[in-house]
Amino acid sequence: MRIPPGLTAGDFGSAVTQFEQVVGREWVFTSDEDLNLYRDAYSPLFGEPEERVASGAVAPNSVEQVQQVVKIANTYKIPIYPISTGRNLGYGGAAPAYSGSVVLDLKRMNRILEVSERNASCLVEPGVSYFDLCKYIEDKNLKLWVDVPDPGWGSVIGNALDHGGGYTTALYRNHFDAHCGMEVVLANGEVIRTGMGALPGAGTWQQFKFGVGPWIDGIFSQSNFGIVTKMGFWLMPIPDAYLSGTVSVPRHSDLIRLVDILTYIENAGVSNGMPMIGMLGSGFPGLGGPRDKELGALLARPGGAPPEEIERLALQKGIPYWNCSLRFYGPAKAVAAQWEHTKEKFSAIPGATFQDGELLRLPLTPEQRQRVHKPEFGIPSLEMFSIGARSEINPNPTNGHMWFSPIIPRTGEAVFEAQRVLSQASRDLKLPFNISAIPTMYWLRAFVLIIAFPITRDIATNKRNRDAFNRLVQIAAEHGWGEYRTAPVFMDAVAGAYSYNSNALMRFHETIKDAVDPNGIISAGRYGIWPKHLRGNRA
Repeated sequence: MRIPPGLTAGDFGSAVTQFEQVVGREWVFTSDEDLNLYRDAYSPLFGEPEERVASGAVAPNSVEQVQQVVKIANTYKIPIYPISTGRNLGYGGAAPAYSGSVVLDLKRMNRILEVSERNASCLVEPGVSYFDLCKYIEDKNLKLWVDVPDPGWGSVIGNALDHGGGYTTALYRNHFDAHCGMEVVLANGEVIRTGMGALPGAGTWQQFKFGVGPWIDGIFSQSNFGIVTKMGFWLMPIPDAYLSGTVSVPRHSDLIRLVDILTYIENAGVSNGMPMIGMLGSGFPGLGGPRDKELGALLARPGGAPPEEIERLALQKGIPYWNCSLRFYGPAKAVAAQWEHTKEKFSAIPGATFQDGELLRLPLTPEQRQRVHKPEFGIPSLEMFSIGARSEINPNPTNGHMWFSPIIPRTGEAVFEAQRVLSQASRDLKLPFNISAIPTMYWLRAFVLIIAFPITRDIATNKRNRDAFNRLVQIAAEHGWGEYRTAPVFMDAVAGAYSYNSNALMRFHETIKDAVDPNGIISAGRYGIWPKHLRGNRA
């Protein structure tokens, strides 16, 4: 039996017995065979002594059982690590941030407590996946969509708490922003409800976020201040129609005006779906390079090619340098008018061309469901995993990835600077790939770069990639770019970059941690927040 840090075998054995009395013996896991399922399959430390591993796992079935588990953990000062379903691949999976913790696995708490078609909202437990919620809605023939991430097998609550995003309209695709009300078990076992949930008898828990007084929901996201056991979400009424269209511009420098107009179009509510920017005929960012082999070879040149040379070849071939696809949801006449207005705005860029997409009436037919990008229509899938599968263009797939995902300003100039800085960094760090820094737009008003670092089973390769990743975190911070989300092995470095006023924000986080979790039992080290007794001894 693995023993949590700071405990004796006897104390841990007593705690395990008490856990079994609460949840049932079959739902307490201590064998190596069982605990291997709680390893991070994409861990950049896989097979190394420093790999984050659990000493046990407990799977409660109710809020009351969570409270009892927490009280036992407090008695013995056992570090616990709550997970919803543990599917957060690329950002840590089911493994704890502090090695030796007992995973509090909430997968059995998988009840869909309420779905209101009238209010377009739901209330769910942590074990509810996107597949679960969407099937429930479909089985009951409710006219609602769930905004789903790619892939859609994870927890609705877990994804929102880690600031995940999706693909439909801006009101819903920021998943934490789309939540309304939560229930939390604190480190002392007490249960609180936020927003209108704190008012006994209120029927507006999923209708009004704030209640009265400080709005505290945010401190339970990407933190270790409590265990979220219920959470409400706003759902999207199924629109009448969907329309897409693509804007293409011929020159490298056109990106500046393209982004400025796009930002206006989105902020004004003209385009309400998730836009995507591609380069030189490529499709979705990160899903393959230019379709033209000569251009692809030019971009693959070690160290990259100057934009002027790329532009010259692209102009010769009549291939636009940038394309931006936009999406519109709403009444058929309205989305057609919005696309026409969008084309008028982008026509201010000399040489801009447009391609009309298909107008789809909703709901989709079975044939349409098979050929569309499913998350844009509230349909969860696992198709994203096919990108990394063995294929003609990927004959030697890796064992996974870790995401480097900094936030940069939403301007063309910022994209150019990121491309220059990160391309140089990839050469200096001798990375096995060029960082193209094509931005994605899950949220309004800022870009996020989603860059996959490969995971292998070779320790030396993983170490080089970890060192490069940590250096990129520093380089990004030097330019004012910070990651919005990261895996446990990088949480200290990423959180440390948010260092304004001598790390005042982290000191505030630690003050909250000491107040609400004095024994430091919940998710030690998550996003750099360590309990007092571990701040000088971080594992």
